Amino acid sequence: MTIAYFLVYSGAAEYGDAVRSWLKGAPAALFKTAPGLESLDLYVPERAAKDPYLHDGPGPLAMLQAGFGTQKALEAFLATPEFRATVVAPSPAPPDKVTVVHDAMEQRFYPVAGETKPGPLKAPVSYVVRYQRPAENEAEFVSFYVSHHPQIQSRFPGIRSIMCYVPIKWSDPTPITPASYLLGNEVVFDSVDALEASLNSPVRHELREDFKRFPKFSGKNTHYAMRRTRLAG
Repeated sequence: MTIAYFLVYSGAAEYGDAVRSWLKGAPAALFKTAPGLESLDLYVPERAAKDPYLHDGPGPLAMLQAGFGTQKALEAFLATPEFRATVVAPSPAPPDKVTVVHDAMEQRFYPVAGETKPGPLKAPVSYVVRYQRPAENEAEFVSFYVSHHPQIQSRFPGIRSIMCYVPIKWSDPTPITPASYLLGNEVVFDSVDALEASLNSPVRHELREDFKRFPKFSGKNTHYAMRRTRLAG
């Protein structure tokens, strides 16, 4: 099992380059030294993908995603003085212009159509989906989603990978604002053009019908095209 840890920076676009450059520097270097680290990826905004049902506007300026082999290893790393000094204390942009949230979730991979098990994550363009709390029954919402939605998504033309991110009970030793994610989903393609082709295929309409059957939730849900670069792992 992989525990995915997200650091998500949002705010004024004029500070995007500074945030991304900073994350690739000292923070990424520190994560690479973390015991138990399995992977480290930087996600940056891509041009908006044309979705017939949604247009969520500009996405995050950047997202640093770290995969850890155990929850214990992640929590120990976040509690270190080095993490506080390198990631928590510095600000890559004025605090009133850029905000940061974080969360930790279990990462689950799902096979795409024609495959019996998930393949390695290689393609660079992701449709990053997040559902935020609250839901009337969180466990029911998550259970319904993971048993329906990835199975439909697997039939997207050109899809390379599918991941869901499921909440865990974890101990946060930092002062960083929690993201409060109810669920995460990510479908991965070779290009934004390939993503757009899928979003305008019959499968997208099937997903919309499945969405209408979701257990009740009232939190926000967002969909952003982002480009992923593997930094470690």
